[in-house]
Amino acid sequence: MLAAFIDSANGPFTVRRVPRPTPSAGEVLVRVHASGTNPLDAKIRAGEAAHARRPLPAVLGMDVAGVVEAVGSGDAAFAVGDEVYGLVGGVGDLPGTQAQYITADARLLARKPTNLTMREAAVLPLVTLTAWEGLIDRAAIRPGQSVLVQGGGGGVGHAAVQLALAYGAHVFATAFGDDLAYIRGLGATPIDAAQEVEHYVAERTDGRGFDIVYDTGGGAMLDASFRAVKRLGHVVSSLGWGVHALAPLSFKQATYSGVFTLHTLLANEGRERYGEILAAAAKLAESGRLSPRLDPRDFGIDEIGAAYDAVTSRRGTPPRRGKIAITIA
Repeated sequence: MLAAFIDSANGPFTVRRVPRPTPSAGEVLVRVHASGTNPLDAKIRAGEAAHARRPLPAVLGMDVAGVVEAVGSGDAAFAVGDEVYGLVGGVGDLPGTQAQYITADARLLARKPTNLTMREAAVLPLVTLTAWEGLIDRAAIRPGQSVLVQGGGGGVGHAAVQLALAYGAHVFATAFGDDLAYIRGLGATPIDAAQEVEHYVAERTDGRGFDIVYDTGGGAMLDASFRAVKRLGHVVSSLGWGVHALAPLSFKQATYSGVFTLHTLLANEGRERYGEILAAAAKLAESGRLSPRLDPRDFGIDEIGAAYDAVTSRRGTPPRRGKIAITIA
């Protein structure tokens, strides 16, 4: 098979022919049709992600969509020919998805949404799992609650907006520029991120604050989330970097949850849950309530370097929007 390797941090990708792997017990061999590419993949390539470091040389790529080619012993969940998607590798010692085939733990996979292309399905797993863990598994979202998503036009943000809407919440999301119209099109209320927190809290919640705030950016965005949450509310963050004053949260007797989606891969804990979440997400996608925001550019396996450049260069005229998928098959 062909696989795209990096040999050194920030080095170029080289496509090499290597032996096709064989699935072990509990694994399936997936013929990769598309690999989703995330900002975290770019950080791993640059050697900047200490929490997800990948020994080099390595094949990168965490998200995948493809077809089951072979089944290891002990697995009855999938059969040869099944179309699947999942968050399966590319961190620690796990093989990456930017290759023609990958062996994957069957527990991490679910059947691909039937209404989505391989490229569309390939960009959903990481962001959907991250949004789901925060809103549903941590914050226990309920119908009728007010939810603010900080950065609602981004990868995790656009998934969180759609999940919150699907669960019957009143959804608001901060953004800039064209993302405001995109958020409105999803059915949520856009908030210009340039507004002061106290202004939009007063305007949208009569000064009470939001039941749940999902921070997708960390730093100043997380500080703003502490100020935007209501008394006894809940703040979730998928990027809790920085030094933060907890007084605004404590004075409101509010709670905080951090989401580290990769723990399940790195520690091999709770992998069945990821398959369950993606199966439920597939049903939402098939009912029209979860749709990926996909960058229209189509990169092949010999254009992976350009795909990574696109991930790290999200500004431009016009600015690029949507997640990057690499076509492998």
